[in-house]
Amino acid sequence: MSTPHDQQPIGRTIGRRVARDGQPLTPDDRAALARQAQYRTRAPKGVFIYYSAADMDADRLRWTVDAIVERQR
Repeated sequence: MSTPHDQQPIGRTIGRRVARDGQPLTPDDRAALARQAQYRTRAPKGVFIYYSAADMDADRLRWTVDAIVERQR
């Protein structure tokens, strides 16, 4: 099976991820990635149906402010 010339072939990476400069990630880099993975948006789970964009923006702003207040405590 051949791929068209304008597409990249599908490949599989085996092993650990490496930084773009070719060097493996340092323990500090891995710790930073782990901290970022712990980020929570504080938005409740579920599907919300809004009748206007203003209602959606109001909820998102409220959730964002709640997250900021919680983080400052």
